Amino acid sequence: MDDHDDDAYAKLLRRVNSPRVVVDNDACEHATVIQVDTVKRQGALLEVVQVLTDLNLVMTKAYMSSDGVWFMNVFYVTDDHGNKIRDEGIFNCIEKALETDACMVKSTGKMLPSKEHTLIELTGTDRPGLLSEVCAVLTDLRCNVVNAEIWAHNGRAAAVIHIADQSTGTAIEDPRKLSLIKELLYNVLKGHGDFRTPIVSISSPGEIHIGRRLHQMMFAARDFERPGSENDNSVRPYVTVFDCPDRDYTVVTATSINRPKLVFDTVCTLTDMQYLVFHGTVITDSKKAYQEYYIRHVDGFPTSSEAERQRVIECIQAAIERRASEGLPLELFTDDHFGLLSYITRILRENGLWPKSAEISTRNGKAKHSYIVTDVSGNPVDPKTILLIHQQMGQTVLQVKGNLSMPPKFPRETPRSFLFGALFRCPSFQNFGLN
Repeated sequence: MDDHDDDAYAKLLRRVNSPRVVVDNDACEHATVIQVDTVKRQGALLEVVQVLTDLNLVMTKAYMSSDGVWFMNVFYVTDDHGNKIRDEGIFNCIEKALETDACMVKSTGKMLPSKEHTLIELTGTDRPGLLSEVCAVLTDLRCNVVNAEIWAHNGRAAAVIHIADQSTGTAIEDPRKLSLIKELLYNVLKGHGDFRTPIVSISSPGEIHIGRRLHQMMFAARDFERPGSENDNSVRPYVTVFDCPDRDYTVVTATSINRPKLVFDTVCTLTDMQYLVFHGTVITDSKKAYQEYYIRHVDGFPTSSEAERQRVIECIQAAIERRASEGLPLELFTDDHFGLLSYITRILRENGLWPKSAEISTRNGKAKHSYIVTDVSGNPVDPKTILLIHQQMGQTVLQVKGNLSMPPKFPRETPRSFLFGALFRCPSFQNFGLN
């Protein structure tokens, strides 16, 4: 067989094994139904969920089931306002992203490959003022923050930051400057009396998915372990892990407050923990979400010990909590300029606010900042503080995206009436009925 025949055979295999996407707007009264059939392999479900999540589609229900070498998925989705998806462009984007090799690993969302930026990844112990100090270092070194996302959970913090040289607007290539950036950021993250070793990585950005990368960084930082001295009465997501011996699966269920990207966060963590999902059910309403997954380790076996099952519980709880920080959501829209992020975070710090998460983006001379903040003790923000910040920021537009109080917490003991999974034990292909 010559090279031409090899290429033809490879193309045939790709075509035969390409995911099949069917979009139906008539099968359900309240949602668009998207059915995706893919070859069963590690990471296939995550890739599908990632594409839908990056398009800001809201999953109201989902059913997943494997049959032989194929994995069949049905998703009920709406837009942010609860409406069916009518935009043909979104359908085309889904099909293109899932049916071509190039996009099966790239997706369409927060991938930021660029030779014009330098990528910084930070992991360390969270504390009040940390984000402000990091931004001050970058500003002092004439680094412009182009995009950034920061998570904090269980006393750990992780950040993925794209920067450019302020004078050239391109990636930083001077080895001495890169070394200095790394040294100063390490010193900031190290803090005083911290026994954990911070991690600072600087590189040319590749094709990473920021959300998935942050999950991996927080997992590596063991944020699923609760600090021993923490006196936290907050209620966590209700997660159970038990064996299904007749089917040789481990069953994972999670009941939590519903929110965007919830399914992605859960599936991402199961995938990174080297588990395969064979069947799954997701059911949500406006406030609550129930997820159920039938899993095995990649070696083909279910969980083998109580310690492993407890670790799965802790990691799923952490995955759900990372993006759902308790606090007051703030959004800022303004003209972008050098040093803006350092200025904003300094104002937050000086007014006693502690960002528990942050997402920064810049485009066409405009900047959008999203924060979730508490006071320095982790308590709700005083309304007078927000009024004072409004006065200090002048022409910048700061919006409060929630009430000036902490969001409600999910009840510790989940009523059995909400455990929809009882209807879907050991699911089969019959769950894919669209009526």
